[in-house]
Amino acid sequence: QVQLVESGGGLVQPGGSLRLSCKASRDSFRLYTVGWYRRFPGNQQEPVADISNTLRTNYTDSVKGRFTISKDNAKKILYLQMNDLKPEDTAVYYCHLNWRHWGQGTQVTVSS
Repeated sequence: QVQLVESGGGLVQPGGSLRLSCKASRDSFRLYTVGWYRRFPGNQQEPVADISNTLRTNYTDSVKGRFTISKDNAKKILYLQMNDLKPEDTAVYYCHLNWRHWGQGTQVTVSS
């Protein structure tokens, strides 16, 4: 069983930045696609970004040019750098490994 622990969420003003981190407990982290999902208030959810074992990245359209996904295989950490945050980015952000293992989520609130 892989454990994933997110951190880095919080309250930020519109236009601000946050960096989310997701620490994995096992080396299998490097073998699979890992990524981020978010759940909005009201429970609608969507994939945000993912990165494959070959470092191919995908982003949902609404975050392209603002968010950057990356990972450090040696440290087993997945990152999501979020810039130019908007109120509509407010959500609980979850990391996943291969869409099978999930973290507990970290709240991101964008508000003035």
